[in-house]
Amino acid sequence: MSTFVWSQLLIAIAIVFDLASFQFKQRQKIVCCLCFSGVLISAHFILLEQWTAAGLMLLASIRYFSSIFTTSKMLMSFFLICALAITSSTFTGLLSLLSFSGTVFQTSASFCQNDQRLRQLMIVGTTIWLVHNYLAGSPTAVIMELLFIGSNIVGYYRYYGSNLRRHAQG
Repeated sequence: MSTFVWSQLLIAIAIVFDLASFQFKQRQKIVCCLCFSGVLISAHFILLEQWTAAGLMLLASIRYFSSIFTTSKMLMSFFLICALAITSSTFTGLLSLLSFSGTVFQTSASFCQNDQRLRQLMIVGTTIWLVHNYLAGSPTAVIMELLFIGSNIVGYYRYYGSNLRRHAQG
């Protein structure tokens, strides 16, 4: 099998963890699933030689694991600085900027104490990664991001939909 096919297979496995993540209410379970997914996605980007994205996704896995135990804003700042360092050292242009931008939103989401805000920031970050993955030429990664956004929205409405309907009825 080619490295491209292997990369797409890794993303297919990551999709399972992504879909499961937002069906939990507890933020620790959400970020635990995202930690496993991040390792697989990083390996996918290594196979595609997308070094900024690979480094940022490996950092994301460490970040998700850390955020299971703490929502410290100091630690969040540390991860943002590390993301900037990775991006600077592997910079190749637009794809590097997109992966960094998506990482900023998802880092902020990881350290939210409130799962509702976590979900909102993840939608923004995931949308940026969706564009990145399209431009990087990874069709399964594009599908993964679309499913991730969909799963996040389903989970969001499962837990917060009644509040949204009440506000709409005014």
